[in-house]
Order: sequence, then C-alpha cells, then structure tokens
Amino acid sequence: MRILMISLILAIGMLGANPTRADLTSPKTPEQLEICEKAVTAAEQKHRLPKRLLAALSLTESGHWEKSTQEMIAWPWTVYAEGRGRYLPTKAEAIDEVKLLQAKGVQNIDVGCMQVNLYYHPDAFENLEAALDPEQNALYAAELLKELQAESRSWNIAIAHYHSRNSKFNVPYRQKVFKIWQQERRKDTDARMAAAREEYRLRRENLAKHIKEASQRRFTQENARKMETNADAS
Repeated sequence: MRILMISLILAIGMLGANPTRADLTSPKTPEQLEICEKAVTAAEQKHRLPKRLLAALSLTESGHWEKSTQEMIAWPWTVYAEGRGRYLPTKAEAIDEVKLLQAKGVQNIDVGCMQVNLYYHPDAFENLEAALDPEQNALYAAELLKELQAESRSWNIAIAHYHSRNSKFNVPYRQKVFKIWQQERRKDTDARMAAAREEYRLRRENLAKHIKEASQRRFTQENARKMETNADAS
C-alpha cells in the first residue's frame, strides 16, 4: 500500500523544490549549522545507505548558502509551501509557520532537513514536533529511500524516484543530487588526505626530535667521557 502511495507522492513532487531564503538572518552557532548533517549521517549509517548520499539529498532539498562558513548547509527548520520556501530561525517558529499555512487551508507542505511532505505522508510523524525533529525527519527519508532502492534494485533510480517518477522532473533532479554527492565525497577524500598529510608531518617532526635528542645525548656522553679522561690524566 505504501509503495503504491509513493508513486503518487513523488510524481507530484514531494521533495526537491529549493526554498528561497527567508527569515534566516540571525547569527547561527556551529552546533546549529551541524544539526541536519549529524541527523542525516546517523540515519545514513543506521539504514546502511551509500556514504554521503542522504547528505547530498538533504543539501538538494533544504540547502542554502551559509556566509559564515562559505558553504552549503541543510537547514532543519525549512518549510516549503505555495511555491516558496521559508528558512525559519527556530523549530518553534517553523511549527508556527506550518500551523498558519494549515489554518489557511494549505495542505501540500514540505518540512525539515529532508523536506518530507506532510499531506502525502500523513502517517510519517506523530505530530509537527516530530516532523520537524531533525533525527526523525532524516530517519523517515532514509527509510523511504531504502524502500525505493529495494523496489527498483538501483540507487540511481531510487534517487530519481525520490523526487518524481516523471523523467521530465527526475532526470535534472538526479543530476543535481549526483553533482552534490560527488562534491561531498570529494570533501571526505580531501579530509582523509589532509589527515594523512598531517599524520606524516607529525611523524617526521617526532623523528627529527628523536634524532636531535639522541645526538644531544651522544654529545653529552662523549663530553662526559673526555672530562673523565682528562681528570684521570691529571
């Protein structure tokens, strides 16, 4: 039943419409900037998804340019409806925004790191508090993506169908996700290489230090022997 529903859900475009920047003007702490990343990484590992794939999807869905770090980040309190997105500063404000939209009769609303659609996924979350909880939001998206992969036996197709079953919409979406995914994996590779270079530098530094200390000990020992010899000769 759920897989049948997915066809309709994704064809309409449950996910993937990039929100426009709104309301996210106050300074953000490093912890806030990492909220989606941590939730997505945990969900990715729990469901054994390809590394950084869910991260690429989250950046495609709720990503925005963060000036303070000069990089794209996914934002946990993103709300998309009526053709535009809102990046709200807090979870409480995001919940209030959803309630206002629903009070106006708006039903097609995407929320959270992974922009899960509340209308087409009515049973995904217990309430709005859960829907806008980064961990629960990411876990649901990871579960959905894994179901799509099991259905198609292809991550390539699963990524496309995560957005839509219509190739007119899912081909450019998939291309965008793959581009971001490649960038994210390259960042991991660069980080590993940087760590390896730093480890090598430290080993060289420690080796040079040990050589210097050994040389100083030999010099001290030789001087001590010379002093003893001179003392005996006198």
